[in-house]
Amino acid sequence: MAGRNGGGAPTLESVARRAGVSRATAGRVLSGSTTVGPQAREAVLRAAAELRYVTNRAARSLMTRRSDSIAFVVAESEDRFFADPYFSQVLHGAHAVVAQHDMQLVFTVVSRDDTERQRFERFALGGHLDGAILVSLHGDDPLPRRLQDAGVPVVLSGRPFAHESRTPLTYVDADNVGGAMAAVRLLAQQGRRRIATITGPLDMAASVDRVDGFRAELAAHDVVDAGSADGDFSIVGGRRAMLDLLAADPAIDGVFAANDLMAAGALQAARELGRRVPEDLAVVGFDDSAIAASAQPALTTVRQPMVEMGRTLATLLLDQITHGGEPQAPVILPTEIVRRDSA
Repeated sequence: MAGRNGGGAPTLESVARRAGVSRATAGRVLSGSTTVGPQAREAVLRAAAELRYVTNRAARSLMTRRSDSIAFVVAESEDRFFADPYFSQVLHGAHAVVAQHDMQLVFTVVSRDDTERQRFERFALGGHLDGAILVSLHGDDPLPRRLQDAGVPVVLSGRPFAHESRTPLTYVDADNVGGAMAAVRLLAQQGRRRIATITGPLDMAASVDRVDGFRAELAAHDVVDAGSADGDFSIVGGRRAMLDLLAADPAIDGVFAANDLMAAGALQAARELGRRVPEDLAVVGFDDSAIAASAQPALTTVRQPMVEMGRTLATLLLDQITHGGEPQAPVILPTEIVRRDSA
């Protein structure tokens, strides 16, 4: 085949020659660099495909001191990961970007078990990763700082729980405060006068921010704060929280649940108590996951761009890996209300 050296396996030089670029440019494209123009990049990728060129990862790793792998780390139990569609949507977005750069995405669930965490830290600090995306951290988790202090770039999904963190951290988040405010505004505009909220775990920044948005918008309307209960971001927790809230205040006529799973649990509780939704009780969720459209009645919810969050997380991390430098400014993505039948 033309372009092969003596009929053997294609080389980087043969790819560069067919693409009409320098060996250095071809090498940058095939190593996943984003600094090459689109025409040259397309020419190199087309030449590599035509010649069936496959990058020698082991050799490239020796030259670049990179593993060409990044981790997607979820700081939850396996049960929580598989139950909540939020994680798979963010993972989907991150994987799409990483795959475009010919890198491997290593997925791992790391609960609060010390043995699991130590095992992951040994793996990460042993040179097996170029960086890590950290998702669903609780409290002032030391993991991102340990990795960053050891030279492993990290990007967080969600702002750090501790605002005053000594170590700047790059993060991507949705507008949790604004989304919660929009949910309460909708309920108030519909005439609801006793509005409660079902929160996620309050050792997570997203939960705290949604509570802050809930309370800030309540203050702008002539409505009663009918209380809050922790629903643990789960259907079971949302049902339990809704039952507790209605037991304490049977006059509640609106509820903002801080994710769709808890909102689905609130719908279950309403059915058990004979409350009609939305006639007696209006329910608004958060996420716009698949469960929102399939719930009965279909959930009005706050959409956060979960796939786009994953894409942005991976893009920022790859930029840190490629160019180094200080952590970037946080990226806050917009939210919007999606109207369905529950409110």
